[in-house]
Amino acid sequence: MPYSLEKKMADVIIIGGGVMGCATAYRLAKEGISVILLEKSEICVGASGRNAGGVRQSARDVRELPLAIYGVKNLWPTLSEELDVDVEYVQEGNLRLGRTPAHLEKLATLVENNVRVGLDVRMVTGDEARAICPYMSDDVLGASWCPTDGYANPLHTTIGFYQKALQYGAAVITGITVLGLGKIKGCVRKVYTDEGIYEADRVLVCAGYASRAIVNTVGIDVPVEREDEEVFVTEQLSPMFNQVLGTAEADFYGHQTKHGSFLLGGVSGLQHFTSNHDGHPTEAYTAPSLARGIIRFFPDFAKVKIIRCWSGQFDTCVDGVPVISNVEEVPGLTIAFGFCGHGFGISPPVSLALKELVMDGESKTIDISGLRYDRFAAKQ
Repeated sequence: MPYSLEKKMADVIIIGGGVMGCATAYRLAKEGISVILLEKSEICVGASGRNAGGVRQSARDVRELPLAIYGVKNLWPTLSEELDVDVEYVQEGNLRLGRTPAHLEKLATLVENNVRVGLDVRMVTGDEARAICPYMSDDVLGASWCPTDGYANPLHTTIGFYQKALQYGAAVITGITVLGLGKIKGCVRKVYTDEGIYEADRVLVCAGYASRAIVNTVGIDVPVEREDEEVFVTEQLSPMFNQVLGTAEADFYGHQTKHGSFLLGGVSGLQHFTSNHDGHPTEAYTAPSLARGIIRFFPDFAKVKIIRCWSGQFDTCVDGVPVISNVEEVPGLTIAFGFCGHGFGISPPVSLALKELVMDGESKTIDISGLRYDRFAAKQ
């Protein structure tokens, strides 16, 4: 049925205006499915617009690696043409750095697991890593190296999906708060908001941490919590390197953008101890700590100016991977959240899987069986 804002009805209602919601709205609308997307704030103001843009396969859990590999092989290379927006996709590899024997052991285990699933990734020595990226310090003993990893622009990508969703007829409503879900004859059909009740045949909830409270209203729970991270942007510099950088402990990551600035993010470890009353990190303490950690890897950054920084929150699942699943206990409900701070890079394939979950009841193109909601069911 065509959507009706007057009657507040559509085939599918999507809750959440981040990259997952916008991308899935586009794919469904392109198939002729009527879609209403509801967003509490504005498009791309949450984690989708606050991350550093990594498009990474390496060091992922094997349960989500099929999504990452499929996206890099089949979707990211042509996404700019598909969306008519330059998503600034660069595929120049990823070095994940280690400074201690324990770091190297951890990286070697990740490499072994990733190779078993078919990813082209290997361990390199510190000297080999410096040959790829000569700016790093002698503290680096070794690294994992994935030549097909890369990065893209999160804002451009999300807005590109949003504009395409509108082009294909999706309705997007911002500034609306979802209060809960309702059932009719056991199936989810209603979305209660501060602007009235919306109805649909299917509901997709992909609103980050807020998703947990929303699905709680129909008796569903997913063990996710919020985590804080910070990102800062440096002054424009001459081209240095195009690789994505990360660490064995995942406490720092970043890359140089096409404009010359470095986009650097990570976790200082101080967030839980220096938060203000709103629960957001106090950047006056945490950003300098993060910067000092980065300088240990890249001494040349000591004199580089930071022109702005921001903090953000993401939803992290207890077992380190998202839930992307139809919910059998509540027919008509599909959920996708708990992306643990690394959802942007797999957003194009996730939206394809979500389209198939909604339309066909299963993801036929990509194996997402390890990300089902029922993995948290009580064991008999």
